[in-house]
Amino acid sequence: MVYFRFFHRINAFLDHLNLGEQTIKGCIEAYSCKHTGTDKRLSLSLENEILNYLGDSPDDDPSSPANYLSSRSGRKMLIYLILTLYHMYPDYDFSAVKAHQFFTVETWQGFKQIFDSYMSEASKEWIESDEDGSLLETLYKALDEVINLAECEIYSYDPNSDADPFIEKGALWSYNFFFYNRKLKRVVSFRFSCLSNLVSDSFPTDGVYYEDDGEIFDEMDM
Repeated sequence: MVYFRFFHRINAFLDHLNLGEQTIKGCIEAYSCKHTGTDKRLSLSLENEILNYLGDSPDDDPSSPANYLSSRSGRKMLIYLILTLYHMYPDYDFSAVKAHQFFTVETWQGFKQIFDSYMSEASKEWIESDEDGSLLETLYKALDEVINLAECEIYSYDPNSDADPFIEKGALWSYNFFFYNRKLKRVVSFRFSCLSNLVSDSFPTDGVYYEDDGEIFDEMDM
């Protein structure tokens, strides 16, 4: 599949991109959301927690997380994103994750501005390594093939905790994005970070890539 080739190229390139004093690391993964198995029980537990949160924290502010969580679709969105985190890091407890830790990016242009600001050096290395097209163009093609960007909601996740598995020793900055397509019931995660080479630590997903086309979507019982 074309998108498998794109995912593999991006993951291989961002596995450990040494830029001298700094190292860029990144990973893109796709998940298919289905309500079956143990995740069904976790989904119900998460919804009960959200409903309790709404009951304890009434808020008329339209920008408040409680505003969009009052709808069934809003709660499902948050549950899908949290369950994605559980599948990315199955040994970590994300029960403390709150709605305000997910920020709507709104458009691809908003994502592009962040990407261009922080991944410019990586993009230069991509071009110098004789890859076809730019790194951003390749990322766009990969996402569009899998998730249909025109129908996507884009969220940025802020761990907001030193104990979170996204946080690495020596991290100068890190970004975590989720591309969610309600119709397709798919989520694609894309995270990238910059580490100081003076302090090194392993990337949580080092060596985790798709082995063949049939494994492009990790199993997610949702």
